[in-house]
Amino acid sequence: MRESGRGSERAVAGSGRRHRVAVLVRHGMLPIEVGIVHRLFGAARSVTGERLYEVVTCALEPGEVRTDADFTVHVAHGPQALAAADTVVVPASGADYEPGTGRLSAPMAEALGRIRPGTRIASICTGAFVLAAAGILDGRRATTHWSSVEDFRRLFPDVELDADVLYTDEGEVLTAAGVASGMDLCLHMIRRDHGATVANDVARRTVVPPHREGGQAQYIRRPVPEPRASSTGAARAWALEHLDRPLSLRELAVRESMSVRTFTRRFREEAGISPNQWLTQQRVERARQLLEETELPVDRIATAAGFGTAASLRRHFQSALGVSPRAYRGTFRGSEPRMPRGRGRGRTPGSGCVWGRWVVGGRRTVGRVGRVVG
Repeated sequence: MRESGRGSERAVAGSGRRHRVAVLVRHGMLPIEVGIVHRLFGAARSVTGERLYEVVTCALEPGEVRTDADFTVHVAHGPQALAAADTVVVPASGADYEPGTGRLSAPMAEALGRIRPGTRIASICTGAFVLAAAGILDGRRATTHWSSVEDFRRLFPDVELDADVLYTDEGEVLTAAGVASGMDLCLHMIRRDHGATVANDVARRTVVPPHREGGQAQYIRRPVPEPRASSTGAARAWALEHLDRPLSLRELAVRESMSVRTFTRRFREEAGISPNQWLTQQRVERARQLLEETELPVDRIATAAGFGTAASLRRHFQSALGVSPRAYRGTFRGSEPRMPRGRGRGRTPGSGCVWGRWVVGGRRTVGRVGRVVG
């Protein structure tokens, strides 16, 4: 994930007052997304222990706001709070814009009109729809939750949507892909404002990684599909059963009694991609499955998935998902690297822990220095 700091927010930090963050919530809000903003910015402290941010929650109208759960939240502030904010965060909600139109409601448009020029604006998850509907994202790079990508592109063709990243930074406008990537984005903004030391301290207090590798691709599950009844379906079904061995185009074409040229043309017509691209996709999916469900070492998985060598698996895995096989397994299965005997025993987070090496719930967890793991 590339980071591009602009530094304009540091002036606020040094102006003698706290940086004001306003969280704009609507009916159908996700409580966790609102909590993320309050928890992370609220945990940021100066070297003298002073709070660096003031976080307030506001709504289009003060009062009870429905969540997507079985409770409501009382919000004391109305949209007037947006006019005093240095940063505005727009989380997701079930009522971001008029369905199917991409247009803002009149109250939402009026509320956004209160934001001062130069204010930093960020969205979490489908909150990006609000920014896009207001024209704030036109000509900018942005992201949103992977499940909403097609709707977003259809409604907002003037936005440069990047569906593969966890968050984007366009200076005064930032977007995050989903719930957890809202944490990544908040930590990124804190890092921009006050540097890595403060952001790492916030991450340590919250027990989250200061920075995650990769993008959304690793979280999108693409099950190996059952081949459809088609002129190349039998070859695909056979290929799925023999992914562990080298497969040539000629070999696949023979399964359908076709020439290589005809098979390649029909395959692309039916699958939308070339046979070699399809094989690589299926091998990556097979590797994902084995990484999640087995304890096989990477070289064995490389053989079983048809990549031949661990180096080839790592190269294709990184290209497809943006992370290494080891990092992927650590995310979706967890890992317990061995520690030297006697080191770290009996410690718990917050009681003499070593940064990057903790005992968590009786499990020995080791990470690279400077990164929270476990």
